[in-house]
Amino acid sequence: MHRVVVTGIGGICALGQDWPSLLSSLRAGRNAVRTMPQWDRYEELGTRLAAPVMDFTVPADWTRRQLRSMGRVSQFAVRSATLALADAGLLGDPRISDGTLGVACGSSVGSTADIRDFAEVLMTGHSTGINANSYVRMMPHTTAANIGIFLGITGRIIPTSSACTSASQAIGYAYESIRFGRQALMLAGGAEELCPSQAMAFDQLYATSRRNDSPALVPQPYDRDRDGLVVGEGAGILLLEELEHARARGARIYAEIAGFASNSDGTHVTRPNEETQRIVMQLALQDAGLEAAQVGYVNGHGTATEHGDIAETQATRRVFGPKMPISSQKSYLGHTMGACGALEAWITIEGMRLGWFPPTINLQNIDPRCGELDYITGAGRELQCEYAMSNNFAFGGINTSMILRRWDS
Repeated sequence: MHRVVVTGIGGICALGQDWPSLLSSLRAGRNAVRTMPQWDRYEELGTRLAAPVMDFTVPADWTRRQLRSMGRVSQFAVRSATLALADAGLLGDPRISDGTLGVACGSSVGSTADIRDFAEVLMTGHSTGINANSYVRMMPHTTAANIGIFLGITGRIIPTSSACTSASQAIGYAYESIRFGRQALMLAGGAEELCPSQAMAFDQLYATSRRNDSPALVPQPYDRDRDGLVVGEGAGILLLEELEHARARGARIYAEIAGFASNSDGTHVTRPNEETQRIVMQLALQDAGLEAAQVGYVNGHGTATEHGDIAETQATRRVFGPKMPISSQKSYLGHTMGACGALEAWITIEGMRLGWFPPTINLQNIDPRCGELDYITGAGRELQCEYAMSNNFAFGGINTSMILRRWDS
């Protein structure tokens, strides 16, 4: 078994595109949620809230040919991947294209503008909006494929499209690829682009916040008075590397992936299951060879939905007991769906390095139906811990749990 470490990180979200920008907003307790007046045309949509990326532009040296196959979600993913490689000191390295490097990446869907164009064909019979690259931009594995093509990667490609666990499954499968000696390097994570259709999907389930006049006050994970989630967008990519390979090239190491597990509820497509969520956390601990008491912080999925918050926290309480610190970054970023697992892993890694974990903002009154835990609020928590857990739970009953280890160089 090989040990797996994180040697590069790249990300894009509504709070910024680098760690100092994210940290500034996390420290200030400032979220990125906005009112979306352009959604007023969708009369049956109850929410007008989202957390969009406002300042993203593609690099000037990207060519028109490269961009033809990339919708916004792939642009996020490719840009994050190049940032991760640059951060690791490997951008332009021959190992990118000699089979040493692979990719695991996902999103809930591809670019919805292209999905709309194909829908027009089915509705009208005319294909005027479609070109040779429309399907590549639309397909569920567009992020993984575009990263591979843009960078000339010839290692394995693992596409993951599992809604809110797309990125965490990608990181987990990349970890396993390296752990079992199939790759030395893997770019791993996920991305999502904002679309009103995503808000509508949750709106139909009465799962979106409708406090449209109070964007700074929502969402409210774990709160008694929460009224639903807010959709967001962005991407996060980690460069995972086999430990001895990283040491041989003198790489800076951020953290170690100490354990991972994924399972399924096998019960209901949208209702979370407390028992299987408990089991996936136990499986991750088992994979890492750890006791629950060795984990010092849990990054919760924390969507601000009633059933999700309650099941997750009750499961966490059963594994760790009432003193476990927990918080949710969806209170800042909204629910970035296919990107959330990677963005939350990034914040967890930096939290361990910094010795400070951000609070769940807008959490005023803990729901008494949630599990008894140490909910981080206020100014965050100064906390030194060697191990932290990051959890994600998706529609379809897909659960993931990842354990990260602080790296003391």
